[in-house]
Amino acid sequence: VQLQASGGGSVQAGGSLRLSCAASGRIFRINNMAWYRQAPGKQRELVAVIYSGGISNYQESVKGRFTISRDNAKNTAYLQMNSLKPEDTGVYYCNAEAKSSSWEPSNNYWGQGTQVTVSS
Repeated sequence: VQLQASGGGSVQAGGSLRLSCAASGRIFRINNMAWYRQAPGKQRELVAVIYSGGISNYQESVKGRFTISRDNAKNTAYLQMNSLKPEDTGVYYCNAEAKSSSWEPSNNYWGQGTQVTVSS
């Protein structure tokens, strides 16, 4: 399973960006899809996760501003980011827990990361 993240860029505070994460390869089922971010000098942190049934959870700091969604037919997850703040700056990574076949265990996969820069 390969994950391709896209949609990062540079915006001013208050702006919006939409990230996409497309999964490809040998996919039997994708369980969770998530977005993480890593700011310079900091550890990677979970931003939002969406489960196979559509339930989602968010880091407290992005609640009400970010929305995670998924299109199961396209094996793609999205992160709509509104009212961006400078502290949202970082490299955003998509993550998926997926099975390549019914008889294999689930594995954890990472995308390559996309840079988000928010200026004040």
